[in-house]
Amino acid sequence: MTTATATLVSGRPGAALSIRRPRRSVKTALRGTAAWIIALIMITPILWMMLTSLHKEEDAATNPPSLFAPLTLDGYAEFFSGSGMNPWPPLMNSLTASVLSVILVLLFAFPAAFALSIRPVQKWSQVMFFFLTTKMLPLVAALLPLYLFAKEIGALDNIFLLVIFYTAMNLPIAVWMMRSFLAEVPVELMEAAQIDGAGLPMILRAVIFPVATPGIAATALICFIFSWNDLLFARVLTGTGAQTAPVFLTGFVSSQGLFLATVSAGALAVSLPVMLVGMAAQDRLVQGLTFGAVK
Repeated sequence: MTTATATLVSGRPGAALSIRRPRRSVKTALRGTAAWIIALIMITPILWMMLTSLHKEEDAATNPPSLFAPLTLDGYAEFFSGSGMNPWPPLMNSLTASVLSVILVLLFAFPAAFALSIRPVQKWSQVMFFFLTTKMLPLVAALLPLYLFAKEIGALDNIFLLVIFYTAMNLPIAVWMMRSFLAEVPVELMEAAQIDGAGLPMILRAVIFPVATPGIAATALICFIFSWNDLLFARVLTGTGAQTAPVFLTGFVSSQGLFLATVSAGALAVSLPVMLVGMAAQDRLVQGLTFGAVK
């Protein structure tokens, strides 16, 4: 029914709006319901792991699982002290490697993204495609050459080797993300600053950086998560001195005995820093991921 027809039938101009509003409300309700269902599906494994970590090993290993078994903190006590292994050095190694690599990535990616967006270089699209192709190589294909190189220079089991590799691993995706963010910064702001006599360092620090802060925060968070969750590089290139938290967590998995509750407790403890960082930077992350989407 068109607007004119609805007006003729009802005798009042607002009839078409009254007909369309229920349809819109139904679509909104369906979208909201679908979003809640998807959110529950995604969070169910985390809730299940949390419940398993609060059970005893014999209750966690039952099939089907014992949902209403008594709750206990034995899994957390075993992970932090009962196993005879100290989890704090691996956690600090992961934090050190992740934070330092994120700082280096931002220092390198910001000027590169600036040159490819606000001050575009010639054939910038080919440059971006080159960055993209570096992410197409499977990490396992580069693992043996990197291992041999690290062994040759005597850098195995060194946390700073992981910092360099994490920086190289996250730099392409950081340049891609920050380039899209900086491309949305109005050029008029920079031109106005130039008229006022500001140089390039001042423009980057006082004009571009504050406007692009949400995008920078989103890029930093993504790179931090990638570095913190890495297992392949850390498993092969580290031993006991530079062991990271994901590698430490795999030490609880054995072919004998019960370990499910302890591993679940450790997985939640290892995931906690990432979740805290994500919650702290939630607003910036949403702003950064939607930066430039609506004009």
